[in-house]
Amino acid sequence: MTARRTDTTKEEIDEFASFGVRAFTTTRDAGTFGLSGADPVGEVLARWTALEHELARDARALVIGRQVHSARIVEHHGGWEGFLRTGEADGHLTAEKGIALSVSVADCVPVFMAHPSGTVAILHSGWRGTAARISDPGLDAVVRAGMLLDELLIHLGPAICGSCYEVSADVLTQMTGIPASRPGTVDIRSLIADHAKERGVTRITISEFCTRCDNGRFFSHRAGDTGRQVAVIVGSRSG
Repeated sequence: MTARRTDTTKEEIDEFASFGVRAFTTTRDAGTFGLSGADPVGEVLARWTALEHELARDARALVIGRQVHSARIVEHHGGWEGFLRTGEADGHLTAEKGIALSVSVADCVPVFMAHPSGTVAILHSGWRGTAARISDPGLDAVVRAGMLLDELLIHLGPAICGSCYEVSADVLTQMTGIPASRPGTVDIRSLIADHAKERGVTRITISEFCTRCDNGRFFSHRAGDTGRQVAVIVGSRSG
C-alpha cells in the first residue's frame, strides 16, 4: 500500500519525505493546468502562479516542458528562478535542490524518481513514452552521476488502469513487444515498473487511483475530459 496524504486538491506521496523530497499530483478540485482545455487561459495561468507561491518554501524555480509523447529528458542545473517552460520534453531531472519539476497528465503516467542524494526526476509516460522506455534515459542519468539504482525510489502516480486502457493491436504490439492480432487492454504502470526492475530498481510504489475509474477525483482523457492535472517533484531547499 502506498503511503500518502490526500486532500481535495492533491495526492501527496509520503515515501519521498525521508529524502527531503516533496512529490504530489493535483486533482480535479485544483482545476485544470492545461492551456488547451475549456477554462480561460487567465484562470489556468493563475493556477500556475498559485502553485509557484505554494512551492516557494521548497523551490525557487518551477519547470515544465512542451510535451510531445517523446522519450526526451532535460537535465536542469540551476542558475535561474521563476517559471520555465522548455521546448519539447517529456521528462526532467535535476540534482539541485529548489528546482520543482512538473508534467501534466490525464491518463498518462506521472513517473516520480528520487534518490537519497537529492537527485529527482519526473516523466510523462503515455503509450508512446512507455513503448520507447522513457524511464531508461532517467535511470541512465542517475547512473552517470555515480548513484546506485537499487537506492532509487520510483512512484507511479494516478493514471488509467489496465482494465480501462484498451488499445489497438498495433499499439499493444509496440508496448509489449508481443505480436497482437486484435485490440486488448494493457497496464501502463505495470510495464513501466517492469522496465525499471529490469534495470535493478527495487523500490517501486504505485498509486491505487485510476484516472478513469476515479474520474470524480481526476481528469481523464478517455472519459472525455479536456482538463489536465499536474504532477510535481522537488528536492526542498529548506530540507
